[in-house]
Amino acid sequence: MKRTSEESQSRLPDNSALKQQQLPAYRLQLTATGVLSGFFATGVFCLGVGIILILSAKSIKEIEIKYTKICGNCAKLREDATNFDKECTCSIPFYLSETMQGNVYMYYKLYGFYQNLYRYILSRSNSQLMGTDLKDVGTCAPFSKSHDGTPIAPCGAIANSIFNDTIILSYNLNSSIPIEVPMLRSGITWWTDKYVKFQNPRSKNLSIAFAGTTKPPSWAKPVYELDKEDPENNGFLNDDFIVWMRAAAFPTFKKLYRRLNRIQYFTEGLPAGNYSFNITYNFPVTRFRGEKSVVLSTLTWSGGSNLFLGLAYTVTGAVTWLAFFSMMAIHLMLKDRKMFFTQPAIKSSFKKKSRKQRMNSEVTNRAKDL
Repeated sequence: MKRTSEESQSRLPDNSALKQQQLPAYRLQLTATGVLSGFFATGVFCLGVGIILILSAKSIKEIEIKYTKICGNCAKLREDATNFDKECTCSIPFYLSETMQGNVYMYYKLYGFYQNLYRYILSRSNSQLMGTDLKDVGTCAPFSKSHDGTPIAPCGAIANSIFNDTIILSYNLNSSIPIEVPMLRSGITWWTDKYVKFQNPRSKNLSIAFAGTTKPPSWAKPVYELDKEDPENNGFLNDDFIVWMRAAAFPTFKKLYRRLNRIQYFTEGLPAGNYSFNITYNFPVTRFRGEKSVVLSTLTWSGGSNLFLGLAYTVTGAVTWLAFFSMMAIHLMLKDRKMFFTQPAIKSSFKKKSRKQRMNSEVTNRAKDL
């Protein structure tokens, strides 16, 4: 008996406020005034933020030029895979009516390219991209090894289908010889991608580090020769390669390609005038009925020219206000009905009380007589 009592006492929780569930608690008492005030304030906040975001997005200057049909001859040439070694260029002149002040960014935009396919996203080797094991290509099918069994670096369907058009922006100064607009190819990636997810093998000579591997089938040059001007922009740390490897969620997307180097005639941005895009057409899109375009755009504190966030806030604020006015109308209607029914109820209660008092007095009187 003593053992059983000791065991039962040992299983008892400590005599503390937490384990005895005696902590002080607060039960929120919701009133009609508090709920209506909360809905009203939320609606004002969402509408205000939505209008500010929409105005900010509208202030962005952007120009987009689709060049798939303009460069139709090059598109037909790229339909035949045997013409991969033939270069095809086209020039697209355009006029910029207003100055694009501040930082200007160049994007390439694809229509109808599904980067979000499950097998496409999985076709990559993270250990290889980290530079730890270049021959780890087990998850890169169908672009894991070449015909002779040599591992591909970088392997996978995403790397093999990299966007490889070359786009050069030229500015016609005073209708004279066009000058090339200085563009920077660095600083276009996410910091986590550049310094965490992608790393080159630990070697001073990348050609030696990538020995024993071969380039992807659709590439014209190996990964360690992507940028001849900047040796630091080669291998898995190439900015264009890192930007492409971040898969898009929708079939229509744009990715950052270059950013304006604000020097010489472009210290304040892109001045108004005549420009032209000189494009080396390499990336085929007509097979899957896609399209390509070039986008020049400025940015604001809220990001790009996407109106989705502003519209989402505005719609949320409008729905919240609609709920506020609906609940207020219902509250006022119920309040009027309550006032209407309270007076008869009070009179009936007084009648019931008087009857009870009479009955009680009669009972006491009879008891006294007895």
